[in-house]
Amino acid sequence: MRLTVTTPFSIVVDTGDVAHLRGEDATGAFGILPGHADFLTVLAISVVSWTDGQGAEHHAAVRGGVLEVRDGDTVSIATREAVPGDDLKRLEEEVLSRFHTELSEEQTARSDAQRLYLAAIRQIYRFLRSERQPLGSGTLSADRTGGGEP
Repeated sequence: MRLTVTTPFSIVVDTGDVAHLRGEDATGAFGILPGHADFLTVLAISVVSWTDGQGAEHHAAVRGGVLEVRDGDTVSIATREAVPGDDLKRLEEEVLSRFHTELSEEQTARSDAQRLYLAAIRQIYRFLRSERQPLGSGTLSADRTGGGEP
């Protein structure tokens, strides 16, 4: 099988000698062999591993992404970031840890931005509402309703 792992900036892995691939999505780990049915899934932050025709294992840490199997012989992975390497332990400990930390920081930043956005909307609403409030029970109000002294 041919495996291609791409990021927005580069082709990280491009090999035509893949005998078996292992990936992970939200439902868990899965394997792909040559002849696999067409398949599309969203990858979790994980390490994608594959075995070449000589039996050597290779790995790439991916920061999520989309995996597609086409025609049973082409596997494409598009991800925001990928780090290839043959040291699985280092990829799992260092790279995946960094990916998870960055994801957590991004989620916190999005949450903070959402809170600021909602606070701004509330402030605009209060401002607009205060300009449209009816006048108090003063003379002008009584004159408009036809009341007041003759």
